[in-house]
Amino acid sequence: MTQEQAAAVNPELLEDLEYRGLVYQVTNREELSKKMSEGRVTLYCGFDPTADSLHIGSLLPILTLRRFQLAGHNSIALVGGGTGLIGDPSGRSTERSLNTDDTVANWTESLKNQLSRFLDFEAAGNPAKLVSNYDV
Repeated sequence: MTQEQAAAVNPELLEDLEYRGLVYQVTNREELSKKMSEGRVTLYCGFDPTADSLHIGSLLPILTLRRFQLAGHNSIALVGGGTGLIGDPSGRSTERSLNTDDTVANWTESLKNQLSRFLDFEAAGNPAKLVSNYDV
C-alpha cells in the first residue's frame, strides 16, 4: 500500500461504528484500531442466493460494507452460490429441494445488481468485490 492509499483510510471508522451502536463485541479493540489506522483491512459479509431478492435484514450489513469501502478498506460481498444450490434450511421439517445451477446463477446476478446500488464494484483504486463460494 502506498502512503497515499494509507492516508485515504479513515482512522475514525471504528469510533463512528461504535458511536452508532453497530459494534457489539471486539476481541482486541486496540489491535483492531491499530490495524485499521495502519492501512486497509478487509471486511466481508455473506448473502445466500436462495431467492432473487435481498431482504431488509441485509440492509445493515450492506451499509456497513459500504462504510468500510468509503473509508478506504476492502469490502467483499460473498454470495453463497454453493449454499444456494441446496436451498434455505430455515423453518423446514422436510428435506430441502435442490436448486439448479441456472437458477442460482440468476439469483446471484440479481443480488449483484441489488448490491451494486450500495457497493461500487468499479471504483478506481478500491472496488468492492463480489465472490461466490461456488467458484472456489
